Amino acid sequence: MDGWTLTRVGDAALAVEFEQRIDPAVNARALAVGAALRAARHAGVLDVVEGFCTVTVVFDPLRTDVRRVAAELETAAERQRGSVEAGGEVALPVCYGGPHGPDLEQVAAFAGCSADEVVALHSGAVYRVYMLGFLPGFAYLGSVEPRIAIPRRRSPRLRVPAGSVGIAGLQTGVYPLEAPGGWHLIGRCPVGICDLERAEPFRLRAGHRVRFEPITEAEYSLQVESEP
Repeated sequence: MDGWTLTRVGDAALAVEFEQRIDPAVNARALAVGAALRAARHAGVLDVVEGFCTVTVVFDPLRTDVRRVAAELETAAERQRGSVEAGGEVALPVCYGGPHGPDLEQVAAFAGCSADEVVALHSGAVYRVYMLGFLPGFAYLGSVEPRIAIPRRRSPRLRVPAGSVGIAGLQTGVYPLEAPGGWHLIGRCPVGICDLERAEPFRLRAGHRVRFEPITEAEYSLQVESEP
């Protein structure tokens, strides 16, 4: 099995694991395998979960045979070798610094540059959504410019407001809901990331490309007021 391994995860799940690294090509292959498993509509499969470089298939052992699920996973892993998917691009407005980005100056000190340079570096990149997790709709985006890739906070905050934009090493992301969190906060997005009332509850999905667009405090307030 060139480039991947198949592992049992308990008695009701199997996982395909590709190269252990944050890499667009590896992630694209994982997403393609997951899509192939969903398209197969195997009656005994309960869920398909993609990660940075893994695909986990949860199945009902009373409705299907583990060997059949393993065979389908192996076939998909081989067929999707070198797969490259084209995700859509999403632009998210961000009000950087001030009360919305309490850690912006700390990130600037870490990088040895000004706060404006941090904003320019963060908003000047196009990020890939590698996976969703941690919170409903929380997208893990990469990769952050190494100069501003500050590690997680030593002490997580007990409450991070919804819409907060944070950095943790080479990853960045937007908190879709208020929750505890240990990422360094540099701004806030006025656009809803998760709405469980919508047919498509999550604004971002794995494979999307994301750009952050700096806005002023006044623009932030207007967009918050216009949100449904």
